[in-house]
Amino acid sequence: MVGAGLSGCLMAVLLARRGYRVRVFERRPDPRVRGGDHGRSINLGLSQRGITALRHAGLLDQVLAHAAPMRGRVVHLPDGSLGYHPYGTSDDQILRSVLRHDLNVILLDAAEAANVALHFGARLTDLDKGSDKGGDKGAGDTPVTLRFEDGTVVEAGTVIGADGAFSTVRARMQRGEPADYHQEFLPWGYKELAIAAGAVGDRRADPEALHVWPADDGLVVAHPNADRSLTGTIFLPLTGPGGFDALRTPEAVRALVTERFPDLTGLVPDVVAQFLSQPTGHLVTVRTSQWHWRGRVVLLGDACHAVYPFYGQGMNSAFEDCVTLDGCLERHPADHGAAFAAYQAIRKVDTDVLADLSAANFVELRDRLSSPLFLARKRADLALNRLLGRRWVPLYTMIAHTTTPYAEALRRSRRQNTTLGWLAGATATAAAAAGTLLVRHLSRQGK
Repeated sequence: MVGAGLSGCLMAVLLARRGYRVRVFERRPDPRVRGGDHGRSINLGLSQRGITALRHAGLLDQVLAHAAPMRGRVVHLPDGSLGYHPYGTSDDQILRSVLRHDLNVILLDAAEAANVALHFGARLTDLDKGSDKGGDKGAGDTPVTLRFEDGTVVEAGTVIGADGAFSTVRARMQRGEPADYHQEFLPWGYKELAIAAGAVGDRRADPEALHVWPADDGLVVAHPNADRSLTGTIFLPLTGPGGFDALRTPEAVRALVTERFPDLTGLVPDVVAQFLSQPTGHLVTVRTSQWHWRGRVVLLGDACHAVYPFYGQGMNSAFEDCVTLDGCLERHPADHGAAFAAYQAIRKVDTDVLADLSAANFVELRDRLSSPLFLARKRADLALNRLLGRRWVPLYTMIAHTTTPYAEALRRSRRQNTTLGWLAGATATAAAAAGTLLVRHLSRQGK
């Protein structure tokens, strides 16, 4: 396994429990020794797909002990008012916010307890696929050779690349192969902000909600932590007058925050200092194929399908990869080639849909949360869900609170939207007809 992040560690646990001898190589230091990887990514929203995967691995209770519930969104509008949008129609339809560092430590400890060998400070520089004498079934006669920056050389029967959006395993695996690869950067970046716990009852810092500050050319999202503090992320264009490259002085930062996110300064008095001290992160979508090579190399998580974070599904979809791959290995224990091919066939169509949904949800969070028409449509969706139950399920509910495949959820949502449009048109037509009849009736009475 190359990569000791979230999906790599979870997959290592599942493989070890299946009887494989697993070694994990990670380029960074052990986070249990060095502490958290702050500034790298926003907090993580654990939804049903991730919950199902952690339950499958027997780790759910440990993770939930470090998580904070998110029952809905608190929307901070530019005029200072607050809106609240529940995530679902029942008490169990909530998300859980967890710090990446805390979750990574739990998974690393679980991997070590399962006799997985962990190697840190090991930066992969090359991967030699060897010959193809083994065909598609498994390791074959010639192992895959991994070479690391410090000169270490490792041979393995099977390699799993869980080394992120800029995966070295992917690049070396696809070298010389007829592979497709598409990488797209969002022209926006992000910085993290620490928001101290607010007073009890202060809805501006509600510790059981996701907080969103939508603005023209700006967005702030804040996740709650178990200690009632919030971890905020400010998203801005990379360039332009209000972009990160123009915000290099305290005066410029203070003016932008005051104008676009006026109540943020009350929650984060040192927002200017935090902003200027944090690195700027970048956001990327990755689509690729093939995900595997001859039963000996396979990709996992961001290495094969990185998405923008705006639907909160990056981690959840990567965990779902682990459960799917584990199931494929169970069905094809002696044929890794068949297992890897089945895994890609199941997952790729859904992760491509997720990439589109994640990009679209960025626009929703940034531009539409303050739109009365958009909010009315959301309320209608939830009302129909309460009335019709499983016969009408909002798209967000299917994505976040079920394990319905992403592509099927989108197809079902489009059918529902068509139905809702037809009902709205029929209602408008009926109302117009009734109005015409009423006018004619009143005209007759007037005569």
